Amino acid sequence: MTRLGTALRALVAAATALLSVAAAPAAQATPEPRAPQEFVALRSVDPTIIQEMRYTTAHNFVGEPVDGYRQPLCILTRPAAQALHRAQVRLLRQGYSLKVYDCYRPQRAVDHFVRWAKDLRDERMKAEFYPLVDKSRLFADGYIAEKSGHSRGSTVDLTIVKLPALPTRPYVPGETLVPCYAPQEERFPDNSLDMGTGFDCFDTLSHTDDPRVQGVQRANRQLLKSTLAAQGFVNLPEEWWHFTYKPEPFPDTYFDFPVARRSVAGH
Repeated sequence: MTRLGTALRALVAAATALLSVAAAPAAQATPEPRAPQEFVALRSVDPTIIQEMRYTTAHNFVGEPVDGYRQPLCILTRPAAQALHRAQVRLLRQGYSLKVYDCYRPQRAVDHFVRWAKDLRDERMKAEFYPLVDKSRLFADGYIAEKSGHSRGSTVDLTIVKLPALPTRPYVPGETLVPCYAPQEERFPDNSLDMGTGFDCFDTLSHTDDPRVQGVQRANRQLLKSTLAAQGFVNLPEEWWHFTYKPEPFPDTYFDFPVARRSVAGH
């Protein structure tokens, strides 16, 4: 065969290969899971509740935005959101507002916490969030677990703010950290009532009824607890900020759709 014939056959073969690639179906990306219809953005139920979603920022015990938190958005099951609305109505009459730190939490975020807890070298946020706890004890002491009630959609971390409230100032990565149990005027400035510790403080002082917490701090915790209990929320005794609406619509399901507006679009 002539050189021209050989070259021609090579061109035909190359063209055929290109056509077969072009005709092949494009690889389909796995679609992101979406929330069931029973989930809503809290803002669509009560836009007056303040939202300071800590896990979309670096100001948390991990020290970086957490996996699965795409937007600073509180998502909850509809019954839990409606119960928060009822609590908010009562507080607004007294000159207060609820403020949520975390609501629905995807399983991928919990997995992020677990990976972080196993990396004993990463203690960048220890001085604020767990100054007295050895990081190797976080699982044994119950601060970190492989499943979270937040992933079921009816658990919320929150506090109370006196109105009118200025927004909490942004956290600056690398700033000097102060223990979360320090006096309110010394620890990271939060616009909430003084609850005796900051949010996500890994310390026994965070136990809702710790006897060392007295006076105004105890009264503030009881105001939060009693207001939410009246609407069907049950407090986790180890964390003054942690409440679960009962009965839960999804008591045994741990969801993994991202915290994003598209997850609840149209609900």
